[in-house]
Amino acid sequence: MDITQQQKETEQTALWNGPAGHAWVDAQELLDEILQPFEDRLVDQVRAGSAQRVLDVGCGTGATALAVARLLARAQGSCVGVDISQPMIAAARERAQREDVPASFICADAQRHAFEPESFDMIISRFGVMFFDSPVQAFANLRQAARGGAALRALAWRGPAENPFMTTAEQAAAPLLPNMPARQPGAPGQFAFADPHRVSSILQESGWAGIDLQSIDVECTMPEKDLRGYFTRLGPLGLMLQDEADERRRAQVIDTVRAAFEPYVRGGVVRFTAACWMIRAEGASA
Repeated sequence: MDITQQQKETEQTALWNGPAGHAWVDAQELLDEILQPFEDRLVDQVRAGSAQRVLDVGCGTGATALAVARLLARAQGSCVGVDISQPMIAAARERAQREDVPASFICADAQRHAFEPESFDMIISRFGVMFFDSPVQAFANLRQAARGGAALRALAWRGPAENPFMTTAEQAAAPLLPNMPARQPGAPGQFAFADPHRVSSILQESGWAGIDLQSIDVECTMPEKDLRGYFTRLGPLGLMLQDEADERRRAQVIDTVRAAFEPYVRGGVVRFTAACWMIRAEGASA
């Protein structure tokens, strides 16, 4: 691994075991509500197949893994969630115990974790595969964990131009927070898989077959009352505001950003369209 890769790995590990991971745990209920349509799509993918052992990559606080585990438990199947974030895995394990769901969770980097070879017959992800510093290595590792013919079904964001809601906060705040880091195309992060040709190439190089990317647009909602908490805790702006000591400027930023979201608010509900890929591939049979 070169120095650049080590730096990216350190940044992602620090991010998801630090402020971003804790913010996601704090906002778990709201995020699960917003992302429910995507969880439903992945559960439907599992239901439509014959998988008995499923791996959920980048499982976060566990909503999708728990839903799949509930489905598979009827036929003595199982679901394992893996995520690099210790706070989110701890939350997922607590939820599984509280809800009495037979899901298990691993705190590890799915790019390098030594999974048992050919131990899963389906691999899924709800926005968890865009953060690897070496995606070819990551998907090759996942391919080794998959049985021959196993299905890969992963959701990833398309580009920022197609997802204006996702960049509204940082764009509105940028004139007031000039140190806000710019997103780097292709770098680990939310929009790393925006280019479908890059995604197909990654999967081909890492040993997957039957690769198909379907463009999907999904309507998402959240209560207006939760909007300020959403943009002040999550994403690039949320991270910046955690370090903003000037309360006057902080208040100015929050008011400015809230006004920028007004086009998305109707009748006490925030509505936006999420532009995503449904990534499909199959593990080549031996």
